[in-house]
Amino acid sequence: MLGTKKDNYYAIVMAGGVGSRFWPSSKASNPKQFIDILGVGETLFQTTFNRLSTLIPSENIYILTNKKYVEMIKDQVPQIKDEQIVPEPEMRNTAPSILLGALKIFAKNPDALTIVAPSDHWIKDEAVFLETIQSAFDGVEKDDRLITLGIEPTFPNTGYGYIKYDKSEKNSLKKVEEFTEKPNLKKAEKFLEAGNYVWNAGIFVWSARFIIENFKKHMPEMYGIFEKGEKLWNTASEKDFLEKNYSRASNISIDYGIMEKADSVYVIPVDFKWSDLGAWSSVQSELPSDEKGNTLINARLHSHDASNNIISSYNKKIVVLKGISDYIIVEDKDVLMIVPKSEEQEIKKLREEVMKEFGDQLG
Repeated sequence: MLGTKKDNYYAIVMAGGVGSRFWPSSKASNPKQFIDILGVGETLFQTTFNRLSTLIPSENIYILTNKKYVEMIKDQVPQIKDEQIVPEPEMRNTAPSILLGALKIFAKNPDALTIVAPSDHWIKDEAVFLETIQSAFDGVEKDDRLITLGIEPTFPNTGYGYIKYDKSEKNSLKKVEEFTEKPNLKKAEKFLEAGNYVWNAGIFVWSARFIIENFKKHMPEMYGIFEKGEKLWNTASEKDFLEKNYSRASNISIDYGIMEKADSVYVIPVDFKWSDLGAWSSVQSELPSDEKGNTLINARLHSHDASNNIISSYNKKIVVLKGISDYIIVEDKDVLMIVPKSEEQEIKKLREEVMKEFGDQLG
């Protein structure tokens, strides 16, 4: 019996990060993708898996992660088989893990079309997202292309990378002209005025064959390391090979390693509501607030003269505030953190200081 078109659809879900900007809720032992950071009843990882399995057979979804998160993944999505979980022997950037995922998938199905997606993004309009991925799959099935999703910017955000595209293209798939790292405010304002810049969402679609060809061309050293494991993918010997060789791969992102060098790179600009949930303030824009602008996550609030706070508690605790505004107040079972919203960027540093003073287990 002939397989359906969807049998060629695969996903690589990136689930190895620590999410240190969401400390103390997110720790290396239990990072943000595996917790219900928004208080909606399921973790970001579960939401991502469920979203993708609407379009992609669930057995074709591969999870690239750190070896210490394997049991957590099995607990959260019990239908995932062991062979779908690919534990990296050590933390590396996105390029080596994406190459590894592509080689494993290609060994299984040379016709595979693949989406690469982070496990910790929040996407409100899932129907539009899935339509966009379907059109991207259609685009890479016919032609050799590397497609990325670009979010139409709603304000001059300086925390995202930007993608400039050819505005003369009339169809939804637009040729990428340039990738720009996080700009300063003046530059970001110019990008918005230009009208042909989108936020880089870090979501990619391509055929497994074509991304491997691009690694061969643009990152031959990394490709050479992994090529030696060609006959071992999806076998019992794979783990041993990776333990010995994975750390030799350079610590580089897919954007630097491939996307900025390749020729056939296209972007689909989209305007569905999306957030990479990069920090506590990004949660506030995704959740309802009370009449004073306080956002509650797993907490109950009694307040006087308290406004615009983000309050995340452990176990639906009652939080009493008087005369406190514009603060991030986060409690987990070991740590209580109270930081002005204006100093949110200090959270990463505070985490490191607490680990140094009180022990690594707190980070």
